[in-house]
Amino acid sequence: MKTPQLLVLLLTILMHAAVGFPSDRKEKQASWDDVNVVAHGLLQLGQGLKEHVDKSKAQMREVNAKLKAFNGTLAELEKKQREQSEDLMARSKEAEERERLAAELTEEMRVKVEEVGKKDKDIHSRVDRLEEKMQEVLKEPRLESNNSEHTGASFIQRLLAAQNRRIDQLVEKIQQQQDKMEKQNLHLQALQNKVSHKKVKSHRRRDQETVLRGEAEPGMHTSGLATDCHDLFVQGQRASGVYTIQPQGSLPFNVLCEMTSEGGWTVIQKRLDGSQNFNQLWESYRRGFGNLNGEFWLGLENIHSLSKQGQYVLQVEVSNSAGQQKSDYGFHLDGEDKMFALHLQTKSESQENIITSGASGVPFSTVDRDNDLAKDVNCAELLSGGWWFSSCGESNLNGRYPRRPSGLRRDQSRRQGMFWTSTKGQNTSVKTTLLKIAPATINQ
Repeated sequence: MKTPQLLVLLLTILMHAAVGFPSDRKEKQASWDDVNVVAHGLLQLGQGLKEHVDKSKAQMREVNAKLKAFNGTLAELEKKQREQSEDLMARSKEAEERERLAAELTEEMRVKVEEVGKKDKDIHSRVDRLEEKMQEVLKEPRLESNNSEHTGASFIQRLLAAQNRRIDQLVEKIQQQQDKMEKQNLHLQALQNKVSHKKVKSHRRRDQETVLRGEAEPGMHTSGLATDCHDLFVQGQRASGVYTIQPQGSLPFNVLCEMTSEGGWTVIQKRLDGSQNFNQLWESYRRGFGNLNGEFWLGLENIHSLSKQGQYVLQVEVSNSAGQQKSDYGFHLDGEDKMFALHLQTKSESQENIITSGASGVPFSTVDRDNDLAKDVNCAELLSGGWWFSSCGESNLNGRYPRRPSGLRRDQSRRQGMFWTSTKGQNTSVKTTLLKIAPATINQ
């Protein structure tokens, strides 16, 4: 009820009350005093009600103003969230496009490398045929005339010199093409690194948004996947092949598992035919490269995620035309903050140490990250590939794949190829390599 209506009601009550009082003057005067007291009290009550109503209206206006401000802030946050989502999608599409371009360039480079390889084989076959012809000519009976013998030898010498010059020219052209392809490959690796960095930033931003929404933290082992190939063996897997694993505290990734009667081995490096170029930069060696069904490097980050789960053993297998060699080591790999230093402990004193490291650890080194222990020289640049170089002459299983070198480049090719140093101090070339790790309990 509004205040004016309340006052009218009060006056009406007072008038009715005045009519009902006695007509005696004294009694009437006393009654009017009572009425005045009541009226005064009612007026004070009405005034108090009015003040309470005014105060409530002011509070309601203040609450409405705060609600409007809150609604405005909420709308602005929703707008910013939509803009961030659109920006994230745009960046993701851009990264996918760059990755597609990088893949196309990689395929184009692979085709060119195959073409150069075919030309190289063709040249070697021609040289072999020429050598066979020379041997046949030398085995033929000598001509009776000394003059004829001299003329024939001179002709053969001229023919051989011409063939040598042509072969040298072809080898030089092939080398120039290889140099160009290596430069293009380095440029391609730089592009892939940029794409990888953008994808990492995108994943980090997505993970941060996931955490802010209260969902599971990124990188946690929540998928139920096996932690390594031996864990798959324990779960009942017996077939060798490619599997997906997730070490503790790591994201899932694919690996090549070699299942034996003792357990499961996780392959970290494999070389058998020279189809994969191992002359890569630091970032490529960190995240891995190659094909798990052919030649590959698993990646230092992935190897470290496996190694930090406990005690592991490393088995190294190498072979060439002379036979096969195998060595076992206690194995641990530090993280990138310690330059992926390798710690090895020899399992048997009688075995050949194909890789030399020691408990103190040797950091990993590439052509763009010179971490080797040699002074005044970059071993990765001198020998090719990335490796744990304590010095430049002990071993390098990530060097160039051995091929038949030309006479002009035989010494350099031998130094840049895959090799290890025996206990007798002899450098032994390598044709195939296999590096694999498993928990130390596999040998118990």
